[in-house]
Amino acid sequence: MLLLQSHSRFLLQTLLNRVQNLDKAVELDYHWVEFDDVRYHVQVTMKNPHLVLLSVSLPTPPPEAIFLRGLPSGAIEAIKAAYGLVVQILDPPRDGFNLTLKLNLSKLSPDEEIRQSLLVKIASVREVVLGAPLRVVLKHLATRTVATAMDQLLALVHRPKESFFIIPEAERVTVVFPMRFSDSIDTVLATSFLQEFVEARRTAGLNNAPLCLWSPSPPLELKEAPSEALSANAGFVTFVIFPRHVEGKKLDRTVWNLSTFHAYVSYHVKCSEGFMHTRMRRRVESMIQTLDRAKPDLDKAKKSINNRSFKRLTLKELREGRSNSMH
Repeated sequence: MLLLQSHSRFLLQTLLNRVQNLDKAVELDYHWVEFDDVRYHVQVTMKNPHLVLLSVSLPTPPPEAIFLRGLPSGAIEAIKAAYGLVVQILDPPRDGFNLTLKLNLSKLSPDEEIRQSLLVKIASVREVVLGAPLRVVLKHLATRTVATAMDQLLALVHRPKESFFIIPEAERVTVVFPMRFSDSIDTVLATSFLQEFVEARRTAGLNNAPLCLWSPSPPLELKEAPSEALSANAGFVTFVIFPRHVEGKKLDRTVWNLSTFHAYVSYHVKCSEGFMHTRMRRRVESMIQTLDRAKPDLDKAKKSINNRSFKRLTLKELREGRSNSMH
């Protein structure tokens, strides 16, 4: 199965083009939207071609998810730790956005590998910001501790007005996703996909993967969650994360895969739907060709009839023919 990339490909390409052409004064003003309704805005002026303003609009949080000054908890600290002096946080952000960053490309490292790594990290701003609270929880799991004053049930936004839930413990972290789809066909496909997803976890080669469960009703871990947050027409998926799943470099991948799990399922549901539609169209075309071959060749029959010649007989020839037939 295809895993979604953590960085925005368009944002990364835009930054790479700017770095390679810093001596050229250009003006850029790009708007675009990526999955889960994350909006981006990039601006570069002719006056300061080495400065890039990057604004990000996050999904609207539901009531149970806590945002501080328009951002998830820990997001500011995560940005500073990830980007250092290259990035400055503007306060307040641009109108209509949750976050605006000023990137000074002239402060990038001259080392190509280090520079490329930082640009990829900047292009992964969605992961850095939305994944910040989850990263804090999983970092404590790696040390088998629980952050002080942390609630027993955390709601994190991952889609507009939708959240998933985290139950932090010292030895494990339980993550529960209420799966919602607006289209009835998507709901059926997603339900089937998720059940197969759980079955695949039981294969021998995936013994070290996180424990995965699916249920049509809310699990007991969500008994304290508000009822309006538990409407899920495709059931509930539960992952149990252990310390071995967040060791070293595994942390970044685990944070990304969990924070984009719904988008991952939606992507494969749409791919499955498109594949089935393609198969159906091909099947219909094949049946039409078969029916066409089974039809009589009316044009050929009509042509043969038109090619027949008729001779007009005289009255004498008709009488002779009649008398011959009587004999």
